[in-house]
Amino acid sequence: MKKQIVTMAFSLFIGIGTACAQSCCKHEGNTACKEGEKKECCQKAAIDNIMTRTSIRKYKQQPVEQEKIETMLRAAMAAPTAVNRQPWHFVVVTDKKVLDQLAGQGRRGDMLRNAPLAIVVCGNMEKALDGDGRDFWVQDASAATENLLLAAHALGLGAVWTGLYPITELAGQVKNVLGMPETLIPLCTVVIGYPDEQPTPKDKWKPENVSYNKYGGQKN
Repeated sequence: MKKQIVTMAFSLFIGIGTACAQSCCKHEGNTACKEGEKKECCQKAAIDNIMTRTSIRKYKQQPVEQEKIETMLRAAMAAPTAVNRQPWHFVVVTDKKVLDQLAGQGRRGDMLRNAPLAIVVCGNMEKALDGDGRDFWVQDASAATENLLLAAHALGLGAVWTGLYPITELAGQVKNVLGMPETLIPLCTVVIGYPDEQPTPKDKWKPENVSYNKYGGQKN
């Protein structure tokens, strides 16, 4: 089991890993990187995976392999979570009829109708914290969603985050289609497939959105 988990985790970077190896092994005939080069290369690959991820809304008519689905779910569940409560549940949808039903709800119709896969990320209120900390589930499930998106990108897939909660009507429609109990709250639907478009990632870096040491503080 331990070997399987390691293998699944490594496969997250299989696509960018090839480019990583090529960039590190600069000398002809060299098939192994020096340890320092390998570390730097993997750091760059991880950052590049974040910076080049973008929302994909058009997909090829090609199913997503079960191994990749499980890898994405493992990545999602590796997210940070308050007090390690892990208050999440993931509903994997590959059935075309169910995808069509979800497509009839809300604003994501075309994407879902043409996608081979959707994963609905939910909060499980039976695992959520009590009292004022209850709504930490939103942060936990959001962190899991971002991990899922990054894993999809690393695996050569395209995905888009479509919000549900806190719009009660949207969340309720998805709950009804998927037969969820009252204890689950759908946070979002992640639509996934092999990309059939190549949009340019947006550069969202804005220094004015950063303060140092206090609000409005400048870096030294």
